[in-house]
Amino acid sequence: MAVESAGAMSPVMAFALVGAIGVGSQWLAWKLRLPAIVLMLVAGLAIGPGLGLFNPERDIGPLMGPMISIAVAIILFEGGMTLNMHSLREAAVGVRRLILIGAPVGWAGSALALHYVAGLSWASAAVFGGIMIVTGPTVIAPLLRTARLSKRPAQLLQWEAIVNDPIGALAAVFAFEVVLVVYATETFGAAMWDMGIGIAVATVLGIAAGWFLSEAFRRGRVPEFMKVPVLFASLLLVFALSDGLLHESGLLAVTIMGFYIANAGLPSYAELRRFKEHATVLLVSGVFVLLAASMNIERLSLLGWPAVVFVLVVILVVRPVTVMASLAFSNVPMRERVLVALTGPRGVVLVAVAGLFSERLVSAGIEDAEILTPLAFALVAATVVLHGFTMQPLGRILGLASAHVPGVIFVGGSQFSTAFAAALQKEEIPVLIADANRARLRSAREAGLPIYMGDILSDGAEHRVEFISFGRVITTSDNDAYNTLVATDLAPEFGRENVFQLKRAKQEYTRHALPATLGGRGIADGLRYLELARCMQEGWEVRATNLTKEYGLEAWREDNPTSIPLAEVTPGRALRIVDVDAEMKAGPGMRLMALSPPRERAEEGDVDEAEAKSAAKGESRDSGEGKSTGKGPGASGD
Repeated sequence: MAVESAGAMSPVMAFALVGAIGVGSQWLAWKLRLPAIVLMLVAGLAIGPGLGLFNPERDIGPLMGPMISIAVAIILFEGGMTLNMHSLREAAVGVRRLILIGAPVGWAGSALALHYVAGLSWASAAVFGGIMIVTGPTVIAPLLRTARLSKRPAQLLQWEAIVNDPIGALAAVFAFEVVLVVYATETFGAAMWDMGIGIAVATVLGIAAGWFLSEAFRRGRVPEFMKVPVLFASLLLVFALSDGLLHESGLLAVTIMGFYIANAGLPSYAELRRFKEHATVLLVSGVFVLLAASMNIERLSLLGWPAVVFVLVVILVVRPVTVMASLAFSNVPMRERVLVALTGPRGVVLVAVAGLFSERLVSAGIEDAEILTPLAFALVAATVVLHGFTMQPLGRILGLASAHVPGVIFVGGSQFSTAFAAALQKEEIPVLIADANRARLRSAREAGLPIYMGDILSDGAEHRVEFISFGRVITTSDNDAYNTLVATDLAPEFGRENVFQLKRAKQEYTRHALPATLGGRGIADGLRYLELARCMQEGWEVRATNLTKEYGLEAWREDNPTSIPLAEVTPGRALRIVDVDAEMKAGPGMRLMALSPPRERAEEGDVDEAEAKSAAKGESRDSGEGKSTGKGPGASGD
């Protein structure tokens, strides 16, 4: 009875359930540091075939197919908008080879595995093998976000997934047309004509729409508040027109359209892309929940041991051979080839297109095509779970993923940022000090700290700074407006909770004050740049103190009443920057970093007697990392 009553779920309730489960899985994955795709897959299986609470075909009905098609089109369009040619310089050769060589090699290898291992007919193997060129753009983006790979291997995987997606769908269309010719349901000339016209129209539509929108946005023909709605409406129109002429060609059209806009140099490109990324997160969540919930246990039971062996062959043989053959004799390092070869997740596009062609092949009299959908789901589930848990460890083993400890970027060279960064580096936490003024980086260079001379918001920084190695940003320059700009611009990428800045100087008039809604979180107990510079000029130091059961936070406070807490480091080197409004949580086993006055002053009685005794006897276990020397930044420009 429970299942029957669940069948009365309205479409509105079904949409709400899918949204809540999808976004909830993403949030839980972030909280537990698990692959989001895996949790979404498990959640969909649980509410669908597991508990029988939700059946998309029953509760949503015929709208499910068009919904998934439109969602995939939007996801591919957003993927196309990430394909900026300027960012491809290091990975251009590898991407070209993975597309021009990898696609046909992968098609042939997959078709052979389907025929000889899975036992499918050549007709079904050829069609499904074309679809298997797709490596899952709906999957690769969340995996890359979690794995935090180095720039070039991440670009290889991202570009391959997005560009090969429409190519795989069109390869399946081509194979299907050939099958129809073989089965005498269509002439070869007519099949090739339909194919050629469809691809040509998709290409022209994508380029034309991209050019038209770019020019309209650049010349101010569309107001800012209308840009995203116009973009969405144009996307849907281009997809529908192209797909109506040739099935699956709409994916090619929207990918080309997104690619054109990404390389048009639009001033509002960042805002457009950011909104599309948010929409894509929601769509990927919903699509994967729908995909998993729609799986039928009876269909999955059609698969036997040959399907298991087939999945293993695809993962361990077909994918590595395809990548190694494509990248042979290229400038791509071997460790990057190995990472890409052992990473080939499949996504919702594979299952959606497989379901479409499964029905058409069965209608054409090819009976074994009925197992294409469950076989596609098995491949998606296996690769999603496998790569979800292995991509980051594999990247670390090969030296292509960020360290376990996310580092800190200091924007603005100064005595304070140098001292703080030096103390963090002693704790084996990666640091980088960025400033456009070479003179301000002098103290950092003398301390042997990593530096970047340039604007952290520039295109140069995007190409030269490995942002994946860093998890926090602290703006410490002497320009309050610039600190606020950097914190506001980088907050969506790093998370607003991980972006900090010095307190802004108090303005006498409100017309000179920046809005409180802009910028990052406060640090250094709310001290401003000039106040910190004065402290550093007087010889203050950044020290790290071991906290134990005997010597805890309260004891440290009693011994160091004037010290300013900056950060807490756990035994596992997990870092927590002390926000001005946050409550300190430092406990036994942790190291507390603080900006403290010079010990000479403590001995002279400028601070309380307990601190003086502690400093003189060394009972506070302080280590004087990052000691300030020389003049402050206000005097020397450092």
